[in-house]
Amino acid sequence: MPGRGWLIVFEGIDGTGKSTQCQEMESYLKNIKIPVALFREPTDGIWGQKIRKILAVGRGDVTREEELSWFIKDRQEDVKKNLLPALNLNKVVLLDRYYYSTAAYQGALGLDPKEILRENKNFAPVPDRTYIFKAPTEECLSRIESSRESHSSFEKLDYLNQVQKIFDSFDENHIKRIISSGTIKDIHTQLCEDVHQLIGI
Repeated sequence: MPGRGWLIVFEGIDGTGKSTQCQEMESYLKNIKIPVALFREPTDGIWGQKIRKILAVGRGDVTREEELSWFIKDRQEDVKKNLLPALNLNKVVLLDRYYYSTAAYQGALGLDPKEILRENKNFAPVPDRTYIFKAPTEECLSRIESSRESHSSFEKLDYLNQVQKIFDSFDENHIKRIISSGTIKDIHTQLCEDVHQLIGI
């Protein structure tokens, strides 16, 4: 995109392999000498830490609306401190989760996904590419449970199915859906081909 770098977002429910592919892409771009920066949301900032505590131990008496406000504040901080500065340096910015995750996960709790997207787009840059990874929710939950000592309070099957339905509803032009049942190498190759076309390398 003229005037700034590219924002490439990796989305999907946990267990789809999106974080692995995000890290693989960072290594690949570094190897071919493309300026790159990788970030994740929630961040490690003050609001991100509050969110991560909820993910680890449960919501307690925190309302859905209060939790959503933390996601917004965390993202506002991320945009200001990390995303825009890196984009203005013409870097390829790789982001593990963005506002589509907030809309999907908070939407599955009963909030309005479309309103969540509208609120975020008031301040957050629109991605140049969004990869939404998809795998059967049962398979994702099995991966989560086998790879972690404990898993997020968000990661229950019925809830994840609803989250997936909301992810499936997003239809903007920059979104590409990635079926993540292939090998890590095959999916990485598919993503590299698309990124080459996107940024013109």
